[in-house]
Amino acid sequence: MRIDIEDLYVAYAGRTVVAGAHLIAAEGEITGLVGPNGSGKSTLLRTVYRHLRPSAGRVLLAGTDLRELTPVRSARHVAALPQERGSDFELTVREVVAMGRTPYKRAFEGEGAADREVVARALADVGMEAQAGRRFTDLSGGERQRVLLARAFAQDTDVLVLDEPTNHLDVRHQVELLALLRARRRTVLMSLHDLNAAASVCDRLHVLHAGAVVASGRPREVLTPELMAEVFGVRAALVDHPLTGDPLIAFDHREPAAATPLPGAARR
Repeated sequence: MRIDIEDLYVAYAGRTVVAGAHLIAAEGEITGLVGPNGSGKSTLLRTVYRHLRPSAGRVLLAGTDLRELTPVRSARHVAALPQERGSDFELTVREVVAMGRTPYKRAFEGEGAADREVVARALADVGMEAQAGRRFTDLSGGERQRVLLARAFAQDTDVLVLDEPTNHLDVRHQVELLALLRARRRTVLMSLHDLNAAASVCDRLHVLHAGAVVASGRPREVLTPELMAEVFGVRAALVDHPLTGDPLIAFDHREPAAATPLPGAARR
């Protein structure tokens, strides 16, 4: 399923956080949101998984305004990994992951064989099957992150909305997760702080700055030295990764870039 975000404005606490955003997450592609802290990435994602209501504009799922869908129908199409990580679940790992099956259940309906199979597969996908009986609250930050990802996978939706999915994960599990997302070929809209991970795994990137989309395109087209200086305030060069051939950003960690004003119009 394709996501279209049209002229989106989101405001809260008297402040406009997302201002006139236009972007597309194409069906079966991994679309990344990148930008500095406070640029509006999480706020935009919260409107897609209906935690926030836009003050103007629309979020369309396969051409239908999300606000026209019931919460249950929406949850059968869109699964989310928010940045606000739950930490007070007095449940086992398996019970947390099984919560992903809730949109498919009638009130008081028990778990069936198909549900158990989906949950087991989701736990295996994130390497947590051996921890299924542990309490969620006893896990490390990285383990909790993997369990919450498994819960999103267990929801078995067309669309995954992931806010910093590699947060807290060690390098191996970051690589495994990103490879898993590429293999699943669902529609994925996610925010990432790691620009090299974004350049490697994403089919398309949208760059946010001060609530606006200032650049959109393939990673190699978007992550130019000029944009890195303008948006992120760093000196960088774009080279080819020696192992994969993907675009690789080499940062100058000794000296920031000189301040450069952003252009008035967004790049396309």
